[in-house]
Amino acid sequence: MLSGGEGGTRALVPSHRHIRGRRGRIGTPVPIRWRDDIRGAVRSHLGEFVAGQCRDDLGAAKVDVAGEILSGFVDGGKYVRSTFMYLGWMCGAQEDDAALRASASLELFHAFALMQDDVMDESTLRRGRPAAHVMFSRWHRDRALTGASARFGESAAVLLGDLCLVWAGKMLRESGIGADALARVWPRYDDMRIELAIGQFADLVNDAHAFPTLDEVLDVLRRKSGNYTVRRPLEIGSAMSGCPPEVVDALGGYGAAIGEAFQLRDDMLGVFGSPTLTGKSVGTDLAAQKATSVVVAAHQLADAGLRGQLAELMSARELSVADTERWRTLITASGAVQWIEQVIDERLTHALDCLGSVQIPEKTRAALEDMAVLCTERAA
Repeated sequence: MLSGGEGGTRALVPSHRHIRGRRGRIGTPVPIRWRDDIRGAVRSHLGEFVAGQCRDDLGAAKVDVAGEILSGFVDGGKYVRSTFMYLGWMCGAQEDDAALRASASLELFHAFALMQDDVMDESTLRRGRPAAHVMFSRWHRDRALTGASARFGESAAVLLGDLCLVWAGKMLRESGIGADALARVWPRYDDMRIELAIGQFADLVNDAHAFPTLDEVLDVLRRKSGNYTVRRPLEIGSAMSGCPPEVVDALGGYGAAIGEAFQLRDDMLGVFGSPTLTGKSVGTDLAAQKATSVVVAAHQLADAGLRGQLAELMSARELSVADTERWRTLITASGAVQWIEQVIDERLTHALDCLGSVQIPEKTRAALEDMAVLCTERAA
């Protein structure tokens, strides 16, 4: 496990409840060492797997920048999904290095999803750095290779993403988790992969018409991001550790609510946040005229006059910086910001109710409460 300084091995979950007060039941989190410990352990396992498996595989592709791109993706994240999977495990079992390796594999799956998403959304930044397809395009252009550099970059990013999907399964399978535990994982793991792909399809369709309904957007939000960020990792981890069905179901309820709140917050940050928080240019979603939950909620809540202005911006051929700023102002005027904040609060309350309905170790419960705040606030 991890060194705990003078005390030797240190637990990877907190030893007491540490968050209470704000929103009635939990408070704003402070930097907590247990989260850093899990993150460090996950990064270590990912680094070993990438160095020992992925870089060797990539050598045959003869695209030297691929390893650099992959390392940037797996080294720079917050490891939210792997943390939730490991906390799911901790609901029914003791700390275990093999379970940490298994949980770390979700970050390769996440890298696959991000590379694919950036190509689909034409995003140029990811975590404050050029997106994978941009880096591949530059590599192609710098070598004056034949063909279109942009097309090469997109194709290479898709292929590297596909490899990450395969490597994620391989890392999970070779994590050291027993066969019986893995057998409990695969059905839920398959559900997660299918659900994400279907969510991507639905998102593609939603982008093809000006204003999908809010229900359609929320459905995509759950499938494409919310469930695979929180719910499925928790269910996979708890099933892997042999938790009883009622615990797995309660964690699934918590995860569905926090996952949706997480994505609603992400959509809000995409409009009103900062590059420090999002790792990408703020306003990208508006500039791309993407029908996010914020945009669609504003359209649905607006009066006729305001709705007309929003529709005009959504259908404009080009948007200036001033247009994007005006769009933000209209969104605020519609009441969408307050509405989404209320929905996030409601999801948080529901998640805590689910968590309180079953018996799980106190340390793990405290960690899940902390993660609920981290995912719904995301202010630092």
